[in-house]
Amino acid sequence: MEASNLTKRAEGNSLKILDVCYGLGYNTAAALEAIWQVNPRCQVEVQALEIDIEVPRSAIAQGLTQRYPPEVQGVLDAIATQGKVELGDPDSNKKLLANFRLGDARQQIQPLVEAGWQADVVFLDPFSPPHCPQLWTVEFLQLVASCLNPYSGVIVTYSCAAAVRSALKLSGLSIGSTHLGGRKWPGTIAQFLSENLPPLSLQEIEHLQTRAAVPYRDPNLQATAEDILSNRLKEQNTSTLLPTKPWRLRWQQRC
Repeated sequence: MEASNLTKRAEGNSLKILDVCYGLGYNTAAALEAIWQVNPRCQVEVQALEIDIEVPRSAIAQGLTQRYPPEVQGVLDAIATQGKVELGDPDSNKKLLANFRLGDARQQIQPLVEAGWQADVVFLDPFSPPHCPQLWTVEFLQLVASCLNPYSGVIVTYSCAAAVRSALKLSGLSIGSTHLGGRKWPGTIAQFLSENLPPLSLQEIEHLQTRAAVPYRDPNLQATAEDILSNRLKEQNTSTLLPTKPWRLRWQQRC
């Protein structure tokens, strides 16, 4: 959340957020809480992509969202039950417009791309690449990049996988490294502009020069996880990039 500079952005009149893999709703909830603490009048639009409606419903049923303010809890409840939330005077600009797009994110994001919709902040939070490679491919991340404000938008993700970072770069984005509290590994921030990004360490730069950086690919945006993983392995085996194991051993010895 800090990496996206959300509280500074909230000083403006409006914010658009794309939440990829909405899940339990924590990213959206934390964002709304932070934004409205700074500026209760900030108009927020959230487009949330999620394949399983039972995940946010389960979070609410188990009381996992009660840490948030009542207004935010109400938003999460409405998203999980109605799929769409509008707050504010119907005769004026809405304080919140939230749409829950249920289904395969590879297809659900395409109407946003076609409409030219652009986010100020993208939360990219799928399961890890080995478990959900469909949402870490070059082709999908190109769609995500198409939904990003080219001047001020940022993508933030917990992942520092070289394959993810190389896919972001192939999508025309510059990347930086973020350090998240309590986590051993950094996250990643990406944007079209190269200025004001936290730099990658030498270890991270060298990681992008190994076969770990061979990206996941899904040209038709319909491949199964098994096919994506299998095709990437074939590409790694014929890659001219350096093997990853010597890089890993070298850095383990330095630590």
